[in-house]
Amino acid sequence: MARWMHKRATLRRKLHILRSRSASSPDRESSVVSVALFLYIHKLKMKLAGLARDCCTLYATNKRLLAYSRLHKNEVRVEKVVSDACQSYIIRVTCERRRGRLVSILEALEKMGLNLMQARISCTPLFAMEAVAVAAIHAQPLEERDVREALLKAIEQQ
Repeated sequence: MARWMHKRATLRRKLHILRSRSASSPDRESSVVSVALFLYIHKLKMKLAGLARDCCTLYATNKRLLAYSRLHKNEVRVEKVVSDACQSYIIRVTCERRRGRLVSILEALEKMGLNLMQARISCTPLFAMEAVAVAAIHAQPLEERDVREALLKAIEQQ
């Protein structure tokens, strides 16, 4: 709605300029055409400037994403949360996006005897996962380092 109102105001402004220009010199028919041509050229220049600005923004964003992906190739952070009932782990994984990445991580968690209770996963532009895993009742107690190493191994194997 706002965009339509903006276009309408722009068109009215252009029409007003054309009318005022043609009213000032009614004897020359070419003045209206020259003003219309000037407005058309001005509009094209504004579009070109907008496209150049968008291109620069996209280039800068792409550059930042590439730098981020190089810095944070495979990052796994594990926090152990101990309560009376059970041991739980908050797992954060950031790595390059590939097919089957989630499956290998879930298989690694299953081999360690961890049950995934909650997970949030994003695959644009990098693979990112934040999950809460709980140790099974019969499982041996695990250290954060062991979980981290197993997840890194699962990521690198693929």
